[in-house]
Amino acid sequence: MLLDYSSLLAAIGFSALCLALVLFSSWLSSRADSFLLTVAIAAMTIVGSVSTYGLYVSRPSHMLASLSFTFLLSGMSILFGAAGQFRVGASPLPRIGLGLLSVPMVIVLILLGYDGIGFILGNAFAAILLFLAALEYWRGRAEAPVAIASMCLIYVLAAVSFACCAAVLLVEGKWVLDAPPDNWAEMFNSIAVVAGLPGVGALALALNQTRLARSHRREAMTDPLTGLLNRRALFDAIAAEPLEGDAAVAVFDIDRFKSINDRHGHATGDRAIMAFAQAMSRYGDSADLAARMGGEEFALVLRYATAESVVARVEAIRRDFAEHMDATHGIACSVSAGIAFVRPYGHHFESTLRAADAMLYHAKRDGRDRAILARVRVVSDQMLTPPSSRPSHP
Repeated sequence: MLLDYSSLLAAIGFSALCLALVLFSSWLSSRADSFLLTVAIAAMTIVGSVSTYGLYVSRPSHMLASLSFTFLLSGMSILFGAAGQFRVGASPLPRIGLGLLSVPMVIVLILLGYDGIGFILGNAFAAILLFLAALEYWRGRAEAPVAIASMCLIYVLAAVSFACCAAVLLVEGKWVLDAPPDNWAEMFNSIAVVAGLPGVGALALALNQTRLARSHRREAMTDPLTGLLNRRALFDAIAAEPLEGDAAVAVFDIDRFKSINDRHGHATGDRAIMAFAQAMSRYGDSADLAARMGGEEFALVLRYATAESVVARVEAIRRDFAEHMDATHGIACSVSAGIAFVRPYGHHFESTLRAADAMLYHAKRDGRDRAILARVRVVSDQMLTPPSSRPSHP
């Protein structure tokens, strides 16, 4: 036996309530991302809309119709805000505020007695907000193509059902209603929403879990202080895409770092580490790999380099760091570096890293504040020792 309209409304309300409770519980367990909370709030407003619309169907009044559309358009606006929040991570409030501009127009028309026009506009605005939400998700589909495409399909289907409700009333010229709308479009809308709500909930949870897993993986591979790769991540990246050609490895160590901590405090030491990481990022290339190996030691892997270019890059980083620490903190800081190319070591990263470490040891032993390049045929048969990076003062 087919369900009647009242049963479908009850099913929508129950589905929305269950969805809100599940999403809210999931958000409570991990509050790092409030996307689930926003969707849960939207589901609760849909519960309010369905409840008041059910009362309107049994006892039609302009007040109940206005209240139902207030809840409905608020829910659609919040879903639009949640979609933008998921895509860009910003507050959903601007998009919610934009969507809520539709509410007064619909309410005024219904309360003035033009409830048919109000219903047409209300359903049209709901369709537009759902289309906009689908567009927001679609623009971020690269994060999870299949799940987001499925989410967009559900939103578009629901939007089409609301558009059909508006279109039927418009075609029939029902500017003023003598009874609640009862046609195929209303039934289609109810079925689309009943079918879509569980899908929206499941996909929202899946997208959130995917994002959390990606975030945990990124945290495990990233140095928390600098945002650079950590040692493990660097080795994994090289294993995934081995070095070849004229790749070079530069290893850096902040000179006399312990004395910086002892004289100026560990907070200043942390700022020095962050400043050096920023210098590496400023002079890095998209193909380069920059990592904090531990403590005050860093590594930079240049996949495409000549002896002249790698030395120029290393010197720019050392000079930038020294000038920043002098200008910002009034501290004379320097960095020693060792450089080696992969070609003499059979393109083995670990061997090249050990060679760069050996050059770093030479730089420390020879007085610090310098970079030493391992012997390479393309330059000369001598080690290269650039001048000091410290700013000169008159």
